[in-house]
Amino acid sequence: MQTFLYHATTVAVFAVLIVLLLGLWNMMRGGNPNLSQKLMRLRVGLQFVAILIIIAYAIVTH
Repeated sequence: MQTFLYHATTVAVFAVLIVLLLGLWNMMRGGNPNLSQKLMRLRVGLQFVAILIIIAYAIVTH
């Protein structure tokens, strides 16, 4: 379980990074503001999931 949570943490953090960069890229190039808003909402949701996974990892390892 510890190994799974470790890798899930890595995947979750990279997912947050990718969505963040996509949202910033869309805003910088003057793209659809609705898409930027959706991407930023998705980022917040992914951050929540990432935090939950990190907490689970911390609980399992101690």
